[in-house]
Amino acid sequence: MLRIIACAALIAGALALGSCGFADSRAPVPEFMRMKEAEQPPPEAPPDVKRMVREQINVVFLNTSYPREVHVAPPHREVRGPGWTACVRAQLTSATGSALGTQIYVVTINGGKVVDRRRAEADDICGSESYEPI
Repeated sequence: MLRIIACAALIAGALALGSCGFADSRAPVPEFMRMKEAEQPPPEAPPDVKRMVREQINVVFLNTSYPREVHVAPPHREVRGPGWTACVRAQLTSATGSALGTQIYVVTINGGKVVDRRRAEADDICGSESYEPI
């Protein structure tokens, strides 16, 4: 019986010590037992939104929408990622040829390219931005 208790105590101790090897970088264990934190890549420099929109206008707008009077706002860091966002507005034409008026889009820029675009919503800051023509 004493042998079983001693064996159980040794196994419990081994499990307790073995779990220290899985301590993350903020665990209250000595430094040499902690996992190293992954290094974050350096932040990307602010992109030249005017040039990118001018060069990739067909990514932001459909060719058949005939964008006119295209203006861009300064870029802002993406809240949920490493890239940037910027507001773009232009006078557009519908597929049927009627004027749509001024439409505003939010573009996502990552790695020097426009990777996504969506129509601006009420909770976006595009309404209060200062725009410059491209």
